[in-house]
Amino acid sequence: MTMPNEQANTVRALRGLENDSSSVRLRAALAAGTTPHPGFVGKLVERCAIEPEFHVRDMLTWALTRHAARLTVPLLLDEVRSDRAQARSQALHTLSKIGDRRAWPAITPALLSDADDEVARSAWRAAVVLVPEGEEHELAVALATQLGRGGRETRLSLSRALIALGEAMLSALGAATTDPGPRVRAHALATERLWRDPDAGFESAIEEAKRVTALGGAGREGR
Repeated sequence: MTMPNEQANTVRALRGLENDSSSVRLRAALAAGTTPHPGFVGKLVERCAIEPEFHVRDMLTWALTRHAARLTVPLLLDEVRSDRAQARSQALHTLSKIGDRRAWPAITPALLSDADDEVARSAWRAAVVLVPEGEEHELAVALATQLGRGGRETRLSLSRALIALGEAMLSALGAATTDPGPRVRAHALATERLWRDPDAGFESAIEEAKRVTALGGAGREGR
């Protein structure tokens, strides 16, 4: 039986998630995660899709991780099919934090190549967390199709995702180093360098890769 005080706290938190003040919304999300309640889940997921402030979205995700996966995962899987890019991105981000591999079938090729960079980056991060054992190579092949995409942050996210797959990604990465597109080759070479030398900066790895690409591959280490 729900006690009056518990019910009042639930209502207060739900209202707070819609407040005009980001600090109030932040406190409401914190409260929802501190004292989890099934009644919070739908509103937390709904708010993730429209919340404009990064720090509040991060707290919403944290709050969802504090609730049972059996309650959160089905709603988040619905969100990854949303027409709203932020809904897809935040749902994928939250699924990666929950880490329930039952969500793996939702990580489709369409999401891994989503036209929105933030959605794609979230999908890459979720994929490397959720991929079942033995399917890492297939995921690496899919991720390698995105090499050369976007700006610095997008390319760095993809490099990190590939590296997180370990040796399973090496053949896919090696094939990309001979791609006809110089941008793809440079990104693949930079990722390869970061794999060999994790302390190498991404910018220097990219610049070195560009030089190697400009020289037609001459001077590439280990080849």
